[in-house]
Amino acid sequence: MLARLLRPRTTVSAHCDLPCGVYDPAQARIEAESIKAIIEKYQANDDPVFRARALIIKEERSQLVKHHLWVLWTDYFKPPHFEKYPQLHQLFNEATKLAGAAGTKGTLDVAKADELLAKIDEIAKIFWETKNA
Repeated sequence: MLARLLRPRTTVSAHCDLPCGVYDPAQARIEAESIKAIIEKYQANDDPVFRARALIIKEERSQLVKHHLWVLWTDYFKPPHFEKYPQLHQLFNEATKLAGAAGTKGTLDVAKADELLAKIDEIAKIFWETKNA
C-alpha cells in the first residue's frame, strides 16, 4: 500500500538537468577572454603587486573556464550528441587542458589563450547546432 502511494504518477524525461536555456558556452568564452586580457595587462605592467594579483585572478578565471566546460560536457551533452559529433569528447578534453596547468592556468602565453578561445568556439558551434536541431 505504501509503495503504491509513493510511486510516481508521472514519468518525465529531459536531455539536461534544467529546462533548456540555462546552458551556454558563452560563460566559458567570457572567462577565457578575461584570461587573455589579464595576460596582456600582466605583460604590460612592471608593478609586482599588480602582477601577483593578475596571476591569482588569471588562475581563478582558468578554473572557471574548466568548470563551465565540464558542466556543458557532463550535464548538457548526451550520448546522441556524442554519436553525431564523435570529436566532442576530444574537444572538451583539449579545451579543459588548455585552461589547466599546461595552458592558461599555468602560463602567461597569449597564444594559449587564443587556442583556448578557438576550442571554445568549436564547442559553441556544435552546442548551437544541437540547440537548433
